[in-house]
Amino acid sequence: MDLDTFNALGSAEAAAVLRPCAEVGSWIEGVVGSRPYDSLDSLLVIAEATSAPWGAAEVDEALGQHPRIGERPAGGGVEATLSTAEQSGISGDEDAIADGNRAYEDTFGRIFLIRAAGRTSAEVLDQLTERLDNDPETEIAVAAGQLREIALLRLKGIFTDD
Repeated sequence: MDLDTFNALGSAEAAAVLRPCAEVGSWIEGVVGSRPYDSLDSLLVIAEATSAPWGAAEVDEALGQHPRIGERPAGGGVEATLSTAEQSGISGDEDAIADGNRAYEDTFGRIFLIRAAGRTSAEVLDQLTERLDNDPETEIAVAAGQLREIALLRLKGIFTDD
């Protein structure tokens, strides 16, 4: 999608474009409400700034569209397609990742969230193992940062700088 088209959309339609990037209502409203954008860079600056205060509530809100790492998403929507592509490098270590997912959920009460794009299963497993040592406050900050990376990566994939 080009920015001129996005800028011309109604609010609901523009929100629908952003929703697969991060299902965080305040972020979507902030990015949609800051239109028009004159460049991809200006969109990304606002998207990053609007995501800066993310914490536990925003992570929990967004997790509904994210499958467990190492699992394929249910359904066939845009979110599922993006997640499948992002996790394409995750193969091998399935049992260890599944065990780590269970330990993470037992420890933090939510699924493990990581930007999987560009990472191998060994890298994901290393991060999962390391993050199990985090205290809850540190971990929510790390998870929010990962969510931010996912959202910005997806935005770059959706928009062209025409």
